[in-house]
Amino acid sequence: MQILNGVIQRTDMTKDAKGGTELIAERMVRDINPELLKEFQIIFSRLEFPLEQDKIRIYYCHDLPGDPAANHLSHEGWKKFHRIVFVSNWQMNGFMEMYKIPPSRCQVMLNSIVPIEEHTKTTDRPIKLGYWSTPHRGLEILVPVFEKLQEEYDNIELDVFSSFKLYGWEQRDEHYQAIFDRCRSNDKINYYGTVPNEELRDRLKDIDILAYPSIWMETSCLTLMEAMSAGCISVHPNLGALYETAANWTVMYQFNEDPNGHAVSLLHNLKFVIENVRSEEMQSMAQSQKGYVDTFYNWNNRKTQWEMLMASLLQAPRELPKDPKADMRFVYSSG
Repeated sequence: MQILNGVIQRTDMTKDAKGGTELIAERMVRDINPELLKEFQIIFSRLEFPLEQDKIRIYYCHDLPGDPAANHLSHEGWKKFHRIVFVSNWQMNGFMEMYKIPPSRCQVMLNSIVPIEEHTKTTDRPIKLGYWSTPHRGLEILVPVFEKLQEEYDNIELDVFSSFKLYGWEQRDEHYQAIFDRCRSNDKINYYGTVPNEELRDRLKDIDILAYPSIWMETSCLTLMEAMSAGCISVHPNLGALYETAANWTVMYQFNEDPNGHAVSLLHNLKFVIENVRSEEMQSMAQSQKGYVDTFYNWNNRKTQWEMLMASLLQAPRELPKDPKADMRFVYSSG
């Protein structure tokens, strides 16, 4: 996927995708100054389009260091871009180390959301846990843990929004049909598959706890941002960039590569949160975290930062030097 001349262009692989990256791209073309956008070619994660020599080229990376899609950055391939934008500092540091990219060629633009409107969670209902992400990020750990919690707590439910249909890859759901069926057969688990983002955001207002035993090393986490903005208490490991996204506002535990050990940690942390989620102290924490997320992960703020970055790059030469030893220093011109 790329943005060129202010228009999103997709490949067959992403033509039906409606994930977080696609939402961000849609916001960019909708809200960023079109006069700025038309000067840029913004490549999202995979280099699937020819580079436009008359544009300022930004590689907007959402993948992990070492992902095959990023191999084109090796052997100084990063020099083809005026700037490489990352979604977390954790991710950027990994890429700089692996591909020897100088810091001056990099920029962190933290992922962002549109804050979820203020609301009050009702208490005259069961405590509701939620999981909204693709199934490969830990659903197979969560479901048996929830079944174990059911033996001790009769006032809990779990809402599951999970399917690869989010990316138009329905065939990948076949591997997870057993866990989906396990959800459907449990009268305390509500399985919804994939729903539009606006519907999901509305449903989060009735979820008390994000139960997110992620086993996927994430470069950033929109799920966690949405949960915090919705006033959910989030329970998750410190894997990848999750700790950076959480910024110590969540109930975070040490990641364990052993599924059984991971499940035990999740179980004990969820017990603690279930027993305290409606306490004054935990509700105060939920409100404080919402203020943090709604400020620092707010799309309106990030849009301004994007426009500032683009304006600063307008003086960059469109054709970058091909000599690896060429002087790449920026020279300010007041003319």
